[in-house]
Amino acid sequence: MFLSNAASFVWYTQDMKAQETAAQIKPGETTMTYEEFLEWANEDTLAEWVDGRVVMYSPASYQHQHLAMWLQTVLHLYTEAHELGEVLAAPMQVKLKSSGREPDVMFVAREHLDRIKAVYIDGPADLVIEIVSSSTANADRGEKYYEYEEAGVHEYWVIDPRPNRQRAEFYRLDERGLYQTIIPDAGVFRSKALRDFWLRVDWLWQEPLPKVMAVLKEIGFLD
Repeated sequence: MFLSNAASFVWYTQDMKAQETAAQIKPGETTMTYEEFLEWANEDTLAEWVDGRVVMYSPASYQHQHLAMWLQTVLHLYTEAHELGEVLAAPMQVKLKSSGREPDVMFVAREHLDRIKAVYIDGPADLVIEIVSSSTANADRGEKYYEYEEAGVHEYWVIDPRPNRQRAEFYRLDERGLYQTIIPDAGVFRSKALRDFWLRVDWLWQEPLPKVMAVLKEIGFLD
């Protein structure tokens, strides 16, 4: 009983300390190191670390989460079968030069798996996918675009599924380390970050989204 009470006291003390720390955080104003940010944040904290400051963001919509999960599932099964690396998703962060971003979906190639730490990726992922919402559109096409480019993220997909948009942008680093726009050929985008992987852009806007197994079969993943 004593040990149980002692453990409860330790947990209560730590929780109170965390609440006190959280109360002192002023998003956009309070400065901290990335290590302090990780200690402060938890899996339920909707925040990123940018230039030493906390940037909060809104919860994702059902459409946003559903598309993110669909992409994660398709890429995970493909990547696992071909032993290409690991597919990860938010709330896992990627730590860049001056920011800790939380992409919707990301792929880390087998030769870079040492970058994956307990709660973040230390350095660029090979592929980053951001799904646009009204509150993230400017950052996805602005700040994050340049941060991922500078960090050496090989491919960057920006997918805007909003009914009045339905637009997908694909960027790939050139020999100078700058992003070049890749135009899908006849509506089909072919990835270089994921060997031999391709997708039909209009799959992203289908209601409902196509069955994962049907997609993998068309890609040639399944017989």
